Amino acid sequence: MALFLSENDVKQLLTVEMALEGVESAHHDLSMGRAQDTPRARSRLPQTVLHMLQGALPAQGVLGYKAYTSNRSGNRFLVHLFDAASGRLRAVIEADYLGMMRTGAASGLAARLLARPDASVAGVFGAGWQAEGHVRAICAALPLHLVKVHARKADKLHAFCERMTAQTGVNVVPVASAEALVRGSDLLGAVTTAAQPLLAAEWLEAGVHINAAGSNSLIRQELDEATIRRCDLIAVDAVPTALAEAGDLLPLLEKGRLHARQLIELGDILVGRQAGRTAPEQITLFESQGMAIQDLAIALRVLNAAELQGLGQALPY
Repeated sequence: MALFLSENDVKQLLTVEMALEGVESAHHDLSMGRAQDTPRARSRLPQTVLHMLQGALPAQGVLGYKAYTSNRSGNRFLVHLFDAASGRLRAVIEADYLGMMRTGAASGLAARLLARPDASVAGVFGAGWQAEGHVRAICAALPLHLVKVHARKADKLHAFCERMTAQTGVNVVPVASAEALVRGSDLLGAVTTAAQPLLAAEWLEAGVHINAAGSNSLIRQELDEATIRRCDLIAVDAVPTALAEAGDLLPLLEKGRLHARQLIELGDILVGRQAGRTAPEQITLFESQGMAIQDLAIALRVLNAAELQGLGQALPY
């Protein structure tokens, strides 16, 4: 019987370490030719948008898709996981928390691969739902001593920092300005819905690594052209996905100031096919759009844990 796993089930089972391991396995399989990923497709109505990502991880025995709707009333996420050999449905998993942890884990993996080994101070824009996964992942991926956070709502920001400090064991503190967040940071993260750039290129320190995870359409922009042109290396989840969705990069690609061949897939750095950081002073960037195979790899690990612990409801399928 297939299992249905609720948001509460996923929250009980999914750890940041599990998310990091799952995302790393997905990128490894993709770069080794053992995975397929189809970029997000959208069906738009005036009130509601349906988003769908699909892919396959045959080396891990699964294929499937994530479908979610966005509406003024909220977003609703479901992952459908199938057995690759038989086509049998294995699970339907509510995936809001899973997706948040997946997005954070992709940035955590990028930080592990591209940040300087001695990076100890991070700065994160945003104190919302997605920022939680981001902070948890970078704290698990690197030996950070301090995480600075800047957000528009001061009351929400302080509560966020207190919660993240308790969860990670790292000192997570609020800062009053974007410039104060950027200056002195070895690692930067942007997980917002910003329509205008969050920082000025001249604030960047030599050797910083940037994770930009919020700009997945032309109407969103977290980094301006000057910032991107300061980057010595630009990594992406997958080139086809970036060419379809990376709102920070698309204007430069359209102007010919950036070329698709300059984009390096994260998995190719992971498996050693492409060099990552080659000098301490380089500025590196990871533009994260999200991939189905990331969701599927984490969903599989959550399902395995649920089966071991006897969680979930049987589906009549």
